[in-house]
Amino acid sequence: MTKTVKEHLIKSLAGGDFVSGQLLGEQLNISRTAIAKHIKALSDIGLDIFSVTGKGYKLAQPLQLLEKDKIISLLDPTNEKPLLEVHSIIDSTNDYLMRRLPNQVTTGQVCLAEYQSAGRGRRGRQWISPFGSQIYLSMYWYLEQGLSAAMGLSLVTALAVSDAVKAHSGVQVQLKWPNDIYLDGVKLAGILIDLDGQALEPSHCVIGIGLNLHMPEDVGKLIEQNWTDLQSHSAVKVDRNELSAQLINSLQQRLQQYQHVGLSSMLDEWHLHDAFLNQRVKLITGERITQGICRGVNNQGALLLEVNGVVKPVYGGEVSLRIDA
Repeated sequence: MTKTVKEHLIKSLAGGDFVSGQLLGEQLNISRTAIAKHIKALSDIGLDIFSVTGKGYKLAQPLQLLEKDKIISLLDPTNEKPLLEVHSIIDSTNDYLMRRLPNQVTTGQVCLAEYQSAGRGRRGRQWISPFGSQIYLSMYWYLEQGLSAAMGLSLVTALAVSDAVKAHSGVQVQLKWPNDIYLDGVKLAGILIDLDGQALEPSHCVIGIGLNLHMPEDVGKLIEQNWTDLQSHSAVKVDRNELSAQLINSLQQRLQQYQHVGLSSMLDEWHLHDAFLNQRVKLITGERITQGICRGVNNQGALLLEVNGVVKPVYGGEVSLRIDA
């Protein structure tokens, strides 16, 4: 009941007009006091709602909510349409699909959400997920060849994000190994790959994308690293439904390309937009710091790091790559 009430309130307020608390109570068959408590709960998850006596409740800014039917209508008709779910409030889109393994998911299945209460980044970090202003998208993908086929998936996904952002807004992003998308030198989006299975047996993969579109200023203060959002760089108004559909299309296309011909066919594109290519970097692994020069990536998705004139591959894991200032 609580989730149903919150979803009704969100849809009622999304247009940006005043909505009477009494009317909302009548529609939901609950008291005005209960309405006020639910409004406070929505404010606690980042919605900027104010009230005026005699007028009711109003959002400071209208919301463009995700619309399942609109997103489906914009998907590439040449691809098989994936099962798509859109949630108002969820703990984590990745966790939701992972909980449904192995028998309640189909390849290409997508989960989108307006808000994540427990969004995750790499190494268990919290992914700040304000309501209705970003894209939180996860896709399930079946790995017929086992977990070994997962090497390079974060790079493939980053290229898909680059494709989608460029197609929708005309903005060209930069790519940072192993799983970040940058814009003007700071983070725009992140990728989280969750795996389940064995190295040489058919396995499961959930690909998560968190993309900053229009970050509320007060929420942005909670983020520990430098960030930016797409709307700040786009000359066109970013449409969350259109961009969500474009992300699904681009991700399907890149994953199919990867499945058929591998990562080698995409290396030139990666290097063209590699944010750190041929720059001095430091690689942080726990307490250890290795300094070198980034020489791109190889066809297995490993970072090529030159140290003392010798280039060695560095595979993903608990590592962090930064410019060596």
